[in-house]
Amino acid sequence: MENHHYGAIIEAILFAWGDPLEIKEIAKILEMNDKTVQEIIKELRMEYKQENRGIELIKVGNKIQLTSKKSVHPYIKKLLPKDQRRSLSRATIETLAIIVYKQPITKNKIERIRGVKCDKPLANLMQENLIYEKDRLNTIGRPIIYATTEFFLKKFGFENLKDLPELKNFEENLDASKETSPDKS
Repeated sequence: MENHHYGAIIEAILFAWGDPLEIKEIAKILEMNDKTVQEIIKELRMEYKQENRGIELIKVGNKIQLTSKKSVHPYIKKLLPKDQRRSLSRATIETLAIIVYKQPITKNKIERIRGVKCDKPLANLMQENLIYEKDRLNTIGRPIIYATTEFFLKKFGFENLKDLPELKNFEENLDASKETSPDKS
């Protein structure tokens, strides 16, 4: 069987499955080795990029998923009920940023960094499936340790945590914006 036929099978599997699927699982279904499956997926990704398509294959860690391109998201959002179209509050975004760059991290450490309680932002992030309770510290009170989910990576377009921008870049941009902004004193 030629690669384009296997590509069609992989596409159908990913479409039917919906969630990210490990490459080794696809290889097992196709009775192929992982490397061959990765080559077929690479070819499929190239096809989607070359053609003006509304879908793409994204990689999340060692998993692959068929998803809609960001350029068509405004149209897809019109299908969602209005109550599902909500954005994250500033407090929730701040809390998420701390977790992203300091994970795994406890609630206490997040609150020390932010300087305020974070019960509500943590609950919102859990509800949105952006973070999860990774473990508990083996100390008094056994505090929960939070980390980001695979859904976080997918939602923000990262293959893995190594793809995150470095904090140094944000600090440099912040310093530059302070230098160019007018003094309000």
